[in-house]
Amino acid sequence: MSLLRSPQEVEALLSSLGYGVERAFYTMDSSNQCSRSEGYVNPSSLVSEDGKNTKSVVCQRCGSKVLCPGMAVFAEKELFLPSMRKKNTINQSDGTLDGDTLTAHWLVDDMYTFENVGFTKDVGNVKYLICADCEIGPIGWHNLDDKKSFYVALDRVNHE
Repeated sequence: MSLLRSPQEVEALLSSLGYGVERAFYTMDSSNQCSRSEGYVNPSSLVSEDGKNTKSVVCQRCGSKVLCPGMAVFAEKELFLPSMRKKNTINQSDGTLDGDTLTAHWLVDDMYTFENVGFTKDVGNVKYLICADCEIGPIGWHNLDDKKSFYVALDRVNHE
């Protein structure tokens, strides 16, 4: 696992993961004031200079706050998370698990840092993180062998 520190590294990683870093379009009004056009979203704006989240992390379904700003570090680690879409994610024909291998995560080192998160029952040596209010998930992953690493996938949450 590597922690990303510079905004350029974060922007490059998020762009490679399909977040589509857009360049801003600026307009100039009659008084020669320059302003950014509507709809511009810069993914690197999610990460501060010291690698922490700049915005609240919230549930995609109910909007419940999972993390406050500045409480997690951006980390790159390849993790498989089962699908959030289907109740039964096991493929009946070949027994495979439906899900996604995700790379961009918020890393939290203490479970009490979370504002609102639930944990599934143990699945082997893993507990999956879910929204404690609406129980959608998994939004993240925790290996029981490592007491100081809780990962929340950027693709599974929103930022406000």
